Amino acid sequence: MSAAPVASSQTPAPAPASVRITLKLLALLTDYLPQPRQGHQVLLDLPAGTTIHDVVLRMRLPEKLVHLVLVDGVYIDPAQRGTRVLQDGETLAIWPPVAGG
Repeated sequence: MSAAPVASSQTPAPAPASVRITLKLLALLTDYLPQPRQGHQVLLDLPAGTTIHDVVLRMRLPEKLVHLVLVDGVYIDPAQRGTRVLQDGETLAIWPPVAGG
């Protein structure tokens, strides 16, 4: 005879109320970082469920200057930026369009 499964007395941990991310704004976007900042980056405490687009709005970044977006080094397509929720410990890096010659 096999024993009946034992129900766990542990309840799932509640979702965190906030997350802390590193925000890196490169090139001319650096001027949009709040103080205190370390070079081109700052730590941000954000409500859980914050998306990339939410951060762009919060930092008042001009949409036309939000070109290349990476989360932990992975490219995020513009169509995903409104739904991609940031997780605790992630690094969000944003670059403006770059021209050179």
